[in-house]
Amino acid sequence: MKIIKVKDSVEGGKKAFEIIKEEMATGNVKTLGLATGSTPETLYKELVASDLDFTNMNSVNLDEYVGLESTNDQSYHYFMKKHLFNEKPFNHNYLPDGTVTDGKKECERYDQIIAENPIDIQILGIGENGHIGFNEPGASFEGTTSEVELTESTIEANSRNFAKKEDVPTHAYSMGIKSILQAKKIILLAYGPKKAEAILNTIEGPMTEAVPASALQSHSDVIVIVDEAAAKDLK
Repeated sequence: MKIIKVKDSVEGGKKAFEIIKEEMATGNVKTLGLATGSTPETLYKELVASDLDFTNMNSVNLDEYVGLESTNDQSYHYFMKKHLFNEKPFNHNYLPDGTVTDGKKECERYDQIIAENPIDIQILGIGENGHIGFNEPGASFEGTTSEVELTESTIEANSRNFAKKEDVPTHAYSMGIKSILQAKKIILLAYGPKKAEAILNTIEGPMTEAVPASALQSHSDVIVIVDEAAAKDLK
């Protein structure tokens, strides 16, 4: 892994943008893997403000809540349109469909999408418990897209975006760890002291399913962009 330490999330967004811009300049980037949540927002601001053209590219998102319509302002469809897609149109944007009740069928559909659209650059955030996507501790490193039950800590962390904790969906469709590792390049972003333990375990701890992000140790091209607070425990 290559570790890049930055002052804050704004500088981190700029650094991730520079990497994406350089990769796109080669002409070899056709598909971006995208994440939601507050962590990548500064990156998306840089993409929106840039002159980069995505109209011939596709995007594939990591996950989506089960049970939310795409028009729901807490859905990841809505988030992506608000922060990126409305300003920067792509050829096609792929996200799991949270309204599908047949989880097996939806996961098979999404695995097929990933197979047909190999991801060149995957953007990741990381949960306080080391999850990537919604692959919680204990998730198999061989897992592909699945319907997952969210842990109490993840529900608690996500409740800040909802009127009350009871409104937070308990399940999500998520790209699996094996799917994530198929990306050619991975950029992991992490900011703030609450992410320090997860970053330490991801980079310097053993590769274990108890820390899903530690699977990234097996990938040949991972860049970790962290601020001083998230990197404070690294040796």
